[in-house]
Amino acid sequence: MDPYDSDSSGFEDEDLTETGVLLGYPSDEILDDTISHLGGRPTWLDDSTPPPGEFANCKVCNRPMLLLLELHGDLPEHFPDDERRLYIFGCPRKACNRKSGSVRALRATRKLKSQPAPPKKEEKQEQSKPETEEKKADTPKPDLGASLFGATSLTGSVSANQNPFSTSSASSAQASSPFAAPVAAAPQPAKPATPSANALSETFADKVRVSSPPPQTIQPPETAGPTTPWPSESDFPEPYKRYYLDAEYETLSRPPTPKIPDNVTIDAEEEGNGGAVELQDALESQLDKVFMKFSTRLGHNPEQILRYEFRGSPLLYSHTDAVGKLFYDPKNPSFSAKVATTGGGASRIPRCEYCGSQRVFELQLVPHAIAALEDGREGVGLGPKDDGMEWGTIILGVCNKDCGPEQVGVVGWREEWAGVQWEESK
Repeated sequence: MDPYDSDSSGFEDEDLTETGVLLGYPSDEILDDTISHLGGRPTWLDDSTPPPGEFANCKVCNRPMLLLLELHGDLPEHFPDDERRLYIFGCPRKACNRKSGSVRALRATRKLKSQPAPPKKEEKQEQSKPETEEKKADTPKPDLGASLFGATSLTGSVSANQNPFSTSSASSAQASSPFAAPVAAAPQPAKPATPSANALSETFADKVRVSSPPPQTIQPPETAGPTTPWPSESDFPEPYKRYYLDAEYETLSRPPTPKIPDNVTIDAEEEGNGGAVELQDALESQLDKVFMKFSTRLGHNPEQILRYEFRGSPLLYSHTDAVGKLFYDPKNPSFSAKVATTGGGASRIPRCEYCGSQRVFELQLVPHAIAALEDGREGVGLGPKDDGMEWGTIILGVCNKDCGPEQVGVVGWREEWAGVQWEESK
């Protein structure tokens, strides 16, 4: 078993094990999911409703930032009536590195259909036909799941805490996953049906199962424009190169022999037998075990740029900085503690500022994203003295209830929590 990866189980000899984490990989090829991408310029749910202009600027220098990630974030299992899109922006200016507000995250949400009204006939029958307390006790309670999600086919099929990315078989999909037929609950439009995601080649959206149902006939968005318009493209620095996203579930193999990083020196006497045990002990005594887990875990799939697990756990770069302290539990050194979902305290991820709900982990960017984004940028944009990113990971925490406008078709914008763990100074 990987000594720095104690929450990973299932290693037997040379066997591989698959986790519930979906990994994103950069691709130059155009994929069927053209929404999700690394770098490039952002696209909006509705071109007529861009984000408020103040969201475009770095909080340090107050100048426009560059897009790091745009993700097609529909989650029919959790939010069947919501269309979602996630964005992470970062300031490319060297002076803003390591400062709060130089990385910002946005979430766009739009209702695809309204919630159904409760049936009136049943209410009248209950009011006009009094019953004894004994009969009332036998009366089944209203189906809260059906009233909330407006789809009786989803009722009781999935618990709130179930991992939507578990690899269940097709035969069990009817009982455990609403993704087997996400469109069944909604009335079909008169026009010919759009080709289903199953007919397309597998893409990031396919594998994360975020393909949304065909849009219903909706009302036009309200024109309650932002106080400050979104800047024009000419106001932004030269964008990063655009990559599409491919995805695979994380697969772990037997770990390699621990290696000493280039910036670490170990003073050890050449007495005794030495060997791997002494090397491991020396590493553990001089390095942050959380960082060793981070680097070892990424080493299994070194080309990954994105880790996705809605309501899962982030892979921490460090446990000693402000962000690491939000998640790391010193009483649980196995490093397998889940994301704190009880906001409000100093040791918890902040609650949603818009509705007060708890925030949960959804995804994180990891260092290979920097190598991809900055490839070929020498002499482009801001120049070598200013251009450059120095983070170890960016952790995105989102509203657990996906709060947004209740009116059908209206796009709502929310700034979400971006926890940045900066690269260790050398």
